[in-house]
Amino acid sequence: MASTIKSSISNKLGVFGLPLLMVALFILFSLKLPDTYPTASNLQAILSNQSIPALLALAAMIPIVTAKFDLSMGYALGLAHILVMYQLVNTKNSWVLICFTAIAVTSVVGLINGLLVEFAQIDSFIATLGTGSVLYAISGWITGGGRIVPPIGGLPKGFTNMMDKHLLGLPIGAYYVLALVAILYVVLEYLPAGRGLYVIGSNPRAAELVGVPKRKYVILAFVSSSAITGFAGCLLAAQQQVGNPSIGSEYLLPAFVGALLGSTTIRLGRANALGTLVAVAILAIGVSGIQQLGADFWATPLFNGLTLLAAVGLAGYSARRRVKTGAEASRKLMMEANE
Repeated sequence: MASTIKSSISNKLGVFGLPLLMVALFILFSLKLPDTYPTASNLQAILSNQSIPALLALAAMIPIVTAKFDLSMGYALGLAHILVMYQLVNTKNSWVLICFTAIAVTSVVGLINGLLVEFAQIDSFIATLGTGSVLYAISGWITGGGRIVPPIGGLPKGFTNMMDKHLLGLPIGAYYVLALVAILYVVLEYLPAGRGLYVIGSNPRAAELVGVPKRKYVILAFVSSSAITGFAGCLLAAQQQVGNPSIGSEYLLPAFVGALLGSTTIRLGRANALGTLVAVAILAIGVSGIQQLGADFWATPLFNGLTLLAAVGLAGYSARRRVKTGAEASRKLMMEANE
């Protein structure tokens, strides 16, 4: 009886631990900074500044579901950002067409990553690190190593409104994140494709035996992730309004922190959309509070790095506990059957 209660409490802490931590951090910073932190303007700033990292964390989550990693996404973000800014400044094309072009290019990058991983049988770390390096070189070649600065008032209003606009008092970036969370939640939890991705991530051999098209699903996971990254690159261009070929790499670490930390809540041991949203919220609350407390510039990467280490450790612990719980349940059923 005691072990059952202990197990139940442990499971509830696993599911609700991160949301409780998020609330605790918000209360802590609100008490420390009562005049600036718990305000509507600060909430809007957090939602606006963290919408792109949130989209990238959700994008990173998709290959992670299949136990793969896309280390090229930071450079793909930078390339999409550069392609958009370059075309806006140097061509007469519609900004809508330009954004679709950038998303198409990053989708092709995702396809290449998937082919390298599934057909060339290259480890996802190595394959995507290699393609990322190539993408960074392309971004530098396009810009000549410099920045793309448009003329004052030179960017279309409709384009800049992709990030500047507010709806019902909230930045429009928050709605992009919520829409993507809803789509990924439905796909992963209710559609056969989502279940297939989870089976591939937990046991690739079993996935093949039950008829899950492993190669197809893994490639689609990389393509989907890269398409979302391309869209995030368009938003980054609309937000920054200056082309910087090296800007994408700084988004890589927070994206993986959010995706990995998200696997330790809601669906223990599994990367999931709601958990990733909670993890990104914790990072946003923490970073905003640290910055407002006047911490040095190195405090933010330190916070992200320590959180990543904690996320990896907690994700591994959650996965092991999930396997142990399943094994204990199977053992109990076998004992009851023998009796």
